[in-house]
Amino acid sequence: MSDFRRYGRRGWLCGAALLVAVSWGGGAVAADQAAAAKAPDGIDAPSYGAWGFDMDGRDLSIAPGNNFFGYANGRAVHDIVIPPDMTAYGPFNMLHELSRKRVQDILNELAAHPVADPVTVDQKLGTFYATFMDEKGIEARGTTPLAADLDAVRAVGDRSAFAALLGHAQTGFQHSLFGMGIQPDAKDPTVYALTLDQGGLGLPDRDYYLKPALAAKKTAYQAYVQQVLTLIGWPDAAKQAQAIVAFETRLAEVHWARQDMRDPDKTYNPINVADLARRAPGFDWAAYLTGAELPETIVKSGTLIVGEPDAVVGEAKIASETPLDTLRAWLAFHLAGSAAHYLPKAFVQASFDFNDRTLGGQPQLPDRWKRGVTATGHAMGMALGQTYVARYFPPEYRRMMESLTTELKAAFRVRLQHNTWMGAQTRAAAVQKLDHFTIQIGYPKRWRDYSTLVVRQGDAYGNAARAEAFEWRYWLGHLGHPVDRDEWDMTPQTVNAYNNPLFNEVVFPAAILQPPFFNPKADPAVNYGAIGGVIGHEMTHSFDDEGRKFDYMGRLKEWWTKDDAARFNTLADRFGKQYDAFEVLPGVHVNGKLTMGENIADLGGLTLALDAYHASLHGKPAPVIGGLTGDQRVFLGWAQVWRQKLRDDTIRQRVMTDPHSPPQARVNIPMHNIDAWYKAWNVKPGDTLYLKPEERVKIW
Repeated sequence: MSDFRRYGRRGWLCGAALLVAVSWGGGAVAADQAAAAKAPDGIDAPSYGAWGFDMDGRDLSIAPGNNFFGYANGRAVHDIVIPPDMTAYGPFNMLHELSRKRVQDILNELAAHPVADPVTVDQKLGTFYATFMDEKGIEARGTTPLAADLDAVRAVGDRSAFAALLGHAQTGFQHSLFGMGIQPDAKDPTVYALTLDQGGLGLPDRDYYLKPALAAKKTAYQAYVQQVLTLIGWPDAAKQAQAIVAFETRLAEVHWARQDMRDPDKTYNPINVADLARRAPGFDWAAYLTGAELPETIVKSGTLIVGEPDAVVGEAKIASETPLDTLRAWLAFHLAGSAAHYLPKAFVQASFDFNDRTLGGQPQLPDRWKRGVTATGHAMGMALGQTYVARYFPPEYRRMMESLTTELKAAFRVRLQHNTWMGAQTRAAAVQKLDHFTIQIGYPKRWRDYSTLVVRQGDAYGNAARAEAFEWRYWLGHLGHPVDRDEWDMTPQTVNAYNNPLFNEVVFPAAILQPPFFNPKADPAVNYGAIGGVIGHEMTHSFDDEGRKFDYMGRLKEWWTKDDAARFNTLADRFGKQYDAFEVLPGVHVNGKLTMGENIADLGGLTLALDAYHASLHGKPAPVIGGLTGDQRVFLGWAQVWRQKLRDDTIRQRVMTDPHSPPQARVNIPMHNIDAWYKAWNVKPGDTLYLKPEERVKIW
């Protein structure tokens, strides 16, 4: 199933490819001094020294002004040994492992007595997990669970049947050319809209098909396609694998680049179904929408918000020109590939060998229980979250976070009011947007109802497929109803945070509110630099190059004067060039346009954290702790959050696909644009990171 909620999940600290709570293998970022040299076994949240910062993790041979990331984190990062079932290791991963272990404990209790036809939510959770963990049973059933869906693929006898099956992909493991979703309308976020985006590729990005430097990955992909087709007994596997990759290469040629997809104006294109049919006449849109179980009114005369119109139309045209034999083989391959983790070991291993080992450099498949936690969380994440919060999220954490967010919001208000490059009209509208800004902490106000989800003992494939259908029908039920502004896009056990521009809000799940991000025992300066920087980061997303286009009600609407918008773009372009110049591996540079929003949010977040810390002192001098001033500890608190080590293949993949910059850039580049950093660390001309005052970019 493909569900592109285009604006709902923005500003994740780790990005979609890194989202630690839903990935099968690799994790996210950063490092922990206590567990740096080995994978976590008996996991517990570390103390990070006596006052919240691990002093031993620094590399004192590096001058702060030459490489602040190296100075603050060098020794800790050097000592990290990435666990073999991960592509990176650090605080995000460590907290993810802690969250996953806690969820495993919950599921082990619930799975002790699985039920053939469970009724209660706890019975469903336990039975889903127990069935996934029954590897012998899955091996014994072989490819039988695939039979009905493969028969549906074989039965595709014409273009209309093909389109209908693409629509049916919303309710199971079938594949689609497009990403379909339901979310608030960007220009009227009080109502839900149906969205449609480009899709259809099996590799992470169009560049994998088109860039000669990635030819080896593309060749490996073709071998993987052939392997999967062979496993399901598809005829002419080698020939069809070649045809499938050629088909997807044509799709890639019409795909938009990722940086272009970040512009909410360009990706908001309301198109009536009849007009879409005229623009792409070779594709049966009515069959597609009917297959997705959409109401007849939408099928006949509805409107879709299309993200990349020429790409969507181009994909439909390419499909209309492609032989049905190739399309059927393409569907069969993706069906088996999507369902691999619910099938016998041969499918699991094939998927891991290509998707994780070849593309990400991950040496080892995660243990089955880890994959079981992921699978169960994907199916019933909010149900798990309700139990997780009751056990592991103290009420005082929520109160402390509410206090911190109030302080950060006040600091942002002062900064907006004194902004020097913005005119009075735009400044007033910006303050209005901030005043309407909401923050949700820990867990949602209402929990999901899973009473209609059917789970059966001994049917791992069916359970997962029905969970996909349940999720899609859950969102279908939103059409025609008022938008629920308390809807969450992350579960409480997710180690992350996000900004939702359509709701003008930020959300902080419970699992991220732990050291090193939020440490109740830490020196306040460290907390301001860490969780304060994260809060400021998410707030700033409402005013980055994307978020600034949404007004105080979450509407995609121009509320800037032309002159102010031009000044903002000039500053953003200057800032982006600093990242373009950043070389993360030899010959591999950060994409300043792709990472623009996250970069602006990092700069804003750290700046606001420092402002809020200063305000918290109420004019009194900051204490000196460990020989370090308050400002120094704020900067160290931010740097410690991004301690991490990543595998080289992972870095290369993320530079192409991830809107977040690598950790070194997330520390060094924001710092050397902040005047207070120079004073705190006595950075002088001649130091590597030194920028002349007029070269420093100040946006918020």
